[in-house]
Amino acid sequence: QAGRFPALLAPLIRIIHEGVDTEAVRPADPGPCRLPDGTLLDGSEPVVTFVNRRFEPMRGFHSFMRSLPGLFARAPNARAVLIGQDDGGVYGAGAGEGTTWKARLLAELGDRLDLSRVHFAGRLPLADMHALMRLGRAHVYLTYPFVLSWSLLEAMALGCLVIGSRTPPVEEVIADGHNGRLVDMFDIDALAGLMAEACSRSPADFAALREAARRTVLERFDRARICEPAWLALVEDPVAAAR
Repeated sequence: QAGRFPALLAPLIRIIHEGVDTEAVRPADPGPCRLPDGTLLDGSEPVVTFVNRRFEPMRGFHSFMRSLPGLFARAPNARAVLIGQDDGGVYGAGAGEGTTWKARLLAELGDRLDLSRVHFAGRLPLADMHALMRLGRAHVYLTYPFVLSWSLLEAMALGCLVIGSRTPPVEEVIADGHNGRLVDMFDIDALAGLMAEACSRSPADFAALREAARRTVLERFDRARICEPAWLALVEDPVAAAR
């Protein structure tokens, strides 16, 4: 958005994020998590997490769902946990009268998808969502070029291994191989391969990526040290100048 303003106004524009409470949103030893469907996840099976406020293609729901048969073929003991609602889109087009994107993708995939390993957790309290993300071997974040989701920065602050889409604005915060992994949003096989790799290897193998992900948030999006002071300055500077 800032890039669309005339160059004359560029010096007057400040880009300030809301910030992440990195004291509250931080790595911790993952404990067991019980899903709303009764499934107990205790880390004995690898878990991949995915978050949408509402499941829709704008946030990559279609690509993630289409990648799951490939994930389970490579990592048969893996589980996928999707957090969010399926009652219509927020940012993009709806799925059509009388249906949802979840229903459409399930119908498309049919018996190619092992539904016993796919868990739709619905909306969760924030603490429960973070606990699941900590437990996961990888967190997948996909989006068309659009506003970056808070959930991505929270995943990075939690020290998750993030597999993101190679799209703006994800590329503004994740560099492939440095603080996460990036994949073409529509390369279903490559996405399945990265998820399977995360599920098949030890979490310790990705420690450097996880630590770099959190460091990115600490250095650029920490609410108390970076973002709140910038917001206050936005208000105080004009007041001081007027005085």
